[in-house]
Amino acid sequence: MTANRFDKSKLPSRYVSVGPERAPHRSYYYAMGLTEEEIARPFVGVVSAGNDSAPCNTALDAQADICRVGVEKGGGMPRRFNTITVTDGIAMGHQGMKSSLVSREVIADSIELSVRGHCYDALVGFAGCDKSLPGMMMAMIRLNIPSIFVYGGSILPGRFHDNDVTVVDVFEAVGQHAAGNCPLQELIALEKVACPGHGACGGQFTANTMACVAEAIGLSLPNSNMAPAPYKSREEVALAAGEQVMELLARNIRPRDIVTRASLENAARVVAATGGSTNGALHLPAMAHEAGIEFDLFDVAEIFKSTPYIADLKPGGRYVAKDMHDAGGVYMLMKTLLTEGFLDGNCLTVTGKTLGENIDEVVWNPDQKVIYDAKTPITPTGGVVGLKGSLAPNGAIVKVAGMHRLQFSGPARCFDCEEEAFAAVENREIAEGSVIIIRYEGPKGGPGMREMLSTTAALYGQGMGEKVALITDGRFSGGTRGFCIGHVGPEAAEGGPIALVKDGDIISIDAEAGTIDLEVDVETLAARKAKWQPRQNDYQAGALWRYAQNVGPAWAGAVTHPGAQKETHVFADI
Repeated sequence: MTANRFDKSKLPSRYVSVGPERAPHRSYYYAMGLTEEEIARPFVGVVSAGNDSAPCNTALDAQADICRVGVEKGGGMPRRFNTITVTDGIAMGHQGMKSSLVSREVIADSIELSVRGHCYDALVGFAGCDKSLPGMMMAMIRLNIPSIFVYGGSILPGRFHDNDVTVVDVFEAVGQHAAGNCPLQELIALEKVACPGHGACGGQFTANTMACVAEAIGLSLPNSNMAPAPYKSREEVALAAGEQVMELLARNIRPRDIVTRASLENAARVVAATGGSTNGALHLPAMAHEAGIEFDLFDVAEIFKSTPYIADLKPGGRYVAKDMHDAGGVYMLMKTLLTEGFLDGNCLTVTGKTLGENIDEVVWNPDQKVIYDAKTPITPTGGVVGLKGSLAPNGAIVKVAGMHRLQFSGPARCFDCEEEAFAAVENREIAEGSVIIIRYEGPKGGPGMREMLSTTAALYGQGMGEKVALITDGRFSGGTRGFCIGHVGPEAAEGGPIALVKDGDIISIDAEAGTIDLEVDVETLAARKAKWQPRQNDYQAGALWRYAQNVGPAWAGAVTHPGAQKETHVFADI
């Protein structure tokens, strides 16, 4: 393939490479060793979230470099750059977690600014950590230049006492240690083997959930994302993505041709069918927002209601991403969902073919044990459920995959930050039957909408996982299990009902009916609301302050700008 396939006079990179007036710009490219012929090619951004912060990201730069070879083979000129990540496993359980969701916006914004500033014509993105996946896909949809998303791959499972383990087992062992059921030396031995190398957390936590979303929505190559990071096939995926993005550029197939209402619904189906992270219900609305599509928490919840749960994946099930890859990957799961009428096969994908055409190339494997036939699911409805009621008029969400109990009612025990709740759990101060409330941790109130894995894992480690419920206007890790309800809106910082709960108030939850109610009469709540005063958080300057000023509600994706519906131009058409 050569650059002759592309009319550069119609591409964004003409602004930095074509015509006598761009001689100063071209001088920079000559300084980097490019030839006249190479400067005449389309410029393709290859963005990596590679860094040394965590094993999720350590293999990404090498994969991005292989992608460059694919771009060149396809007739393009690759321009690699990097973006940040905040790694949830390391940020968890302390103030650092306030940076996590904020990083999604910074990642999307930084990619947008780099692409705009340097006028790239197409984009391939490599991500590993939770927020870098939706952040990159949001940028691709926002810019609307031909794009392909590549997941760096999951970590292989650790082995401990002849069992597969993940980092969530370590978080839960902390709770077991606090309860006196796990000696310190046992905990230390586990922490040393739980994460054996490169790659993102291995269960169906947020990273793997969003990797499945990328394939289901059509922005990733088929069956490219479940292969673990150490596998040699990851190099083949990186090379293929570089070549294929040039094909998309030649055919002018853009992200907004791929991300449609129907493909968003397909993605939501896959989140539910895999028992995926509740964060999927935060990130899908945010991605839809970039395309100008109305698709919020309630839309996602409606889809969850009618989707069978069919993938036996941790934390609710037995297997990890490696096992799903060995069983046939995301497309094996989508094969049975499409056969039973749960997916729209007409959606376009980055192959240039429809989802249905891609799935036609997959043969159902009845011998694998990870993915159930949709006719005989693990449970008939999805592993994630939306809730609504007097405690959460703007909605909430709970992951029910693997849970034995779908109703809960009990007295509230209120905490105004996660640290207070975690200390009470560690000190064994939570009574069975309690409904723990952690508030002022929402997008504005935190700010940053922290995940609560340290607290939920400690509860589970103490054997309290299904003996209490936990409700927050913050979020939960995809690794959380138990009766844990997040995204409660309106959040406490905005005076939502969660701000008005007092210790001892009865809260009733029914994950089957989709309800969450505060059993306090209207007059009493009105009197409490009249006395309520907004709280000032500790972040009155810097990035977290700026985020709190701009962020919207969780039910709409916790987004920070007006989105595609307010656009007056799209970058791809400059």
